[in-house]
Amino acid sequence: MTDQPIHATTVALFRPGRGWIGVMLTGPSGAGKSDLALRLIARGWRLVADDYTHVFASGGHLYGTAPATIAGRIEARGLGILHQPALAQARLGLVVSLTADAVERLPEADFQTLRTIDLPRVMLRGFEASAVEKVTVLSRRL
Repeated sequence: MTDQPIHATTVALFRPGRGWIGVMLTGPSGAGKSDLALRLIARGWRLVADDYTHVFASGGHLYGTAPATIAGRIEARGLGILHQPALAQARLGLVVSLTADAVERLPEADFQTLRTIDLPRVMLRGFEASAVEKVTVLSRRL
């Protein structure tokens, strides 16, 4: 993988018959990527990569993996770097762009193109209490 990693935290949920489906959490520093990832992990999700994700295409799908230097680690503000069991990779199904701004109530469908492949993308406020449930509901559609 020669491409630069993307500034994103990636977590995955196991879907029977589909395997591990990854959700890439993007946004500026302090937007809540690692915080939301920790809350998802507490609900049964698995870490793939924190802070940076290598993305590669294979067989018409996108996959995410952690750079070797940070694999199995996640930052928890106020606590430091924590070791966390992680998946080696996961097929990506969704991009969640985190923002502190208000989000549209009924947004139009949006996509993010990575490595020439479109992934559905939604905007969420990462620190909202309902963010975990929103990401989980969206993952059922993947």
